[in-house]
Amino acid sequence: MDNRSLLEVADLKVRFWSSREIVNAVNGVSFTVGREETLAILGESGSGKTVTFQAVMRLLPRPPAVVTAKALNFEGNDLLNMPIKQWREVSGERIAIIFQDALASLNPVFSVGWQISEVFRIHRRMDKSEAKQRAVELLKWVGIPEADHRINDYPHQFSGGMRQRVMIAMAIALKPDLLIADEPTTALDVTIQAQIMDLLYELRNETGMALVLITHDLGVVAETADRVAVMYAGRIVETGSIEDVLNNPSHPYTLGLLNSMPQAQKRGEPLQPIFGSPPNLAHIPPGCAFHPRCRHADETCGEVVPQTLKVGPGHCVECHRLQC
Repeated sequence: MDNRSLLEVADLKVRFWSSREIVNAVNGVSFTVGREETLAILGESGSGKTVTFQAVMRLLPRPPAVVTAKALNFEGNDLLNMPIKQWREVSGERIAIIFQDALASLNPVFSVGWQISEVFRIHRRMDKSEAKQRAVELLKWVGIPEADHRINDYPHQFSGGMRQRVMIAMAIALKPDLLIADEPTTALDVTIQAQIMDLLYELRNETGMALVLITHDLGVVAETADRVAVMYAGRIVETGSIEDVLNNPSHPYTLGLLNSMPQAQKRGEPLQPIFGSPPNLAHIPPGCAFHPRCRHADETCGEVVPQTLKVGPGHCVECHRLQC
């Protein structure tokens, strides 16, 4: 493991078993997250982004999930086989996660102050008054006005953007080394999206934490990420620096994502969507999973799974067409 890496994932696979079929949600994902780095995980819904990091956070019920990996290490410690008592010390304190649906993630029967202060009561053994004061300070830090009063409010009394700020406050309470943000701006209007992303970027700079940003928003990726990993059908099909991937996309899927975005210089022209739909993960096509939607596919693409090719320093792609 690289001494500069916080998280190392090698050949991570996640299967969901049922009486009828096996869903291959993640199919051999490998990546690292460096200290103070922002890694963006990009891809359509259903590409395996969220399941990958739910597996990292040990949030998948087993069964029906079956999780395997050659390596799943945080600072050299094996997360996959770590005893649950030790994992509880790592979870929240060293690694934290922000879920995309704040209303569903917050407990509706407890005030937000109680829920934030619980982190300090359990992990720091603080008394109720001290924990509550720390919770107020966090709410102020994430930009919630009148935090002294709003700390007694319940999740339904907050707007979507403010609930997301509460989730961020809970996640950063113990100053984790790695923060995973799972589509933190989903269902928010563009103004609030910008505020939330500015907040995460500011917190990263102030605390020095590493950030994993799970998203399908290319604009967010371009503004905040250091590196990008593009996922399709449970595999990382392209990875590299933000400059390499956005300025020199080498996989047809990455290029399709970029072309499908509205562009100011092409105002009035029709968008160029990626035709078709992501595959059923219980019945992934043979060969390259993207070949049924790819305009450049040939017979090899439909028969052989492509190997990872290095097209530049730190820039890797899974595609047969690069060899042509």
